[in-house]
Amino acid sequence: MTIKIIMDTDPGIDDAAALTMAINDPQIDLKLITTVAGNVTVDKTTKNALKIVRFFNSDIPVAAGAEQPLIKPFEDAARIHGESGMPGYDFPEDLPKPLNKTAVEALHDEIMANDEKITLVPTGSYTNIALLFSEYPEVKDHIERIVAMGGTLGYGNMTSAAEFNVFTDPHAANIVYNAGIPIVMVGLDITMKALLTPASLEKLEQLNETGKMLHDIIIHDGDQSDAGSAVHDVNTIFYLLHPEAIKTEDMWVDVVTDGPAMGETVGDIRGAYHDGKINTSVCVDIDDEAFNKWFLDEVSKINQ
Repeated sequence: MTIKIIMDTDPGIDDAAALTMAINDPQIDLKLITTVAGNVTVDKTTKNALKIVRFFNSDIPVAAGAEQPLIKPFEDAARIHGESGMPGYDFPEDLPKPLNKTAVEALHDEIMANDEKITLVPTGSYTNIALLFSEYPEVKDHIERIVAMGGTLGYGNMTSAAEFNVFTDPHAANIVYNAGIPIVMVGLDITMKALLTPASLEKLEQLNETGKMLHDIIIHDGDQSDAGSAVHDVNTIFYLLHPEAIKTEDMWVDVVTDGPAMGETVGDIRGAYHDGKINTSVCVDIDDEAFNKWFLDEVSKINQ
C-alpha cells in the first residue's frame, strides 16, 4: 500500500535529497510539489524543484508558492545552501514549467480531488500550509496528518532557541500547530543525530548518477562537521517508511512568535499546561546506522 503525500519544500540541498527519495520509492505516491521561500528565494526554490523533477524525467507537477513569510521579514539560508540553493551539480537546463496556479490553489485542488486522505510533508517554512488552512479550511478534513521537518526541543540552528524552518515563518508554524491535524515533528532532535557519515558519502558517489548528484550537492552544504552531513529533510521520508527506527513522544507543542525566542518550539513535556491535550508526536531519537543504510539502499535502487 502506497502512502499518498504532497511535499511543500524549499530546495535547498537536503530538500533535494528528500524529493529524490519521495519521487523514486515505490511505497510513496508523490502527488504534488509546492515551493516556498526559505533556503533561497521562491523563484530559485521552484527552479530547483523543477531540476530534480527533470533529472528523474518525472511528471509530478510543481507549483510556486509564497515569496515571503506571513509577517516577519524574509531571511534566507544562502550562506548554507549557496546562492542558487543547490550548487555542485550541472543539472539539465530544459526544465518543465510550473503549474499556472499558486501553490495554495494547487494544494487545495489536489487534496480535494483525492478520495483518500493525504499526508502533507512540509520541509521548508510553513507559509503555504498556513495560507491554505486560512483560505480553504475545508481541506483539513481531507488531510491524514502532517509530517513536518522543523522545530527542536533543545538547541536551535538559527538562533539558540529556534530551528530554521519554524524561525523563517513562526506565525505560519503557529497556525499549523493549532490546526487540529495530527503532526509529526521531525526536528533537530533527530536530524542532527542521523548524519550522513563520511563513509556513506564516499559510497554514495560510487553508486550511480543519482548518487553522484546527491554527493556533489551535499558536499557543498555549508553546515557540515567531521562527523558527517545533516540532510535534515530526508528524515521525513525515512519516518514515513520506517517509523520503527524513530522514537517519538506525544506532547503539546507551542510556537513562540515574538521576542528573542521567536521560532522556538516549546514542548509541554510534563503535560503541565494543556490539560493533558497533545497536538504533536515529537521525534526524539533515531537509529542513525539504520538511516545511513537506508539512504544508500534507496539510492542504489534508482535506475539513474
